[in-house]
Amino acid sequence: MSYEFSEPFCNSFMNIMPQLGIEDISLTALDDCGNHIETPGIVCIIGIIGDLKGNAIFAMHEDCAKKIASDMMGGMEIDEFDETAQSAIAELGNMLAANACTELSVVGMSVDVSTPTLMHGTFSVNANQEHITRATMMVGEFPFYIFISLDKK
Repeated sequence: MSYEFSEPFCNSFMNIMPQLGIEDISLTALDDCGNHIETPGIVCIIGIIGDLKGNAIFAMHEDCAKKIASDMMGGMEIDEFDETAQSAIAELGNMLAANACTELSVVGMSVDVSTPTLMHGTFSVNANQEHITRATMMVGEFPFYIFISLDKK
């Protein structure tokens, strides 16, 4: 079911990133990854509630997260994934999910987002949903993954 909800999340990425000064972006793949998510690096999980239930999970390697955080802070040098960088990536997750939910509301869905949960390390989970959609976006040379695990309530 998540595949039909992938477009608002991809559109959100393509709309939000240039507003943050990040222009070199693209969608390179959209696929079904079954019910298993495994990704190293930085993971930002946003719960989606309302007419849809589930999660949007934004995942990237630490170098990508540091580049995005640096761009969000006007080019400030980010050498380590510290509290400032963590806050920037959590806010990015919030912005991406909220923008996607706004797009979903245009088609009549009433949805809201939870507070972002940020994790650093290896993330591995089996979802309740059989089919999770993974959008592979590129930020320059860095992959940025959006996992969409949503179902109608």
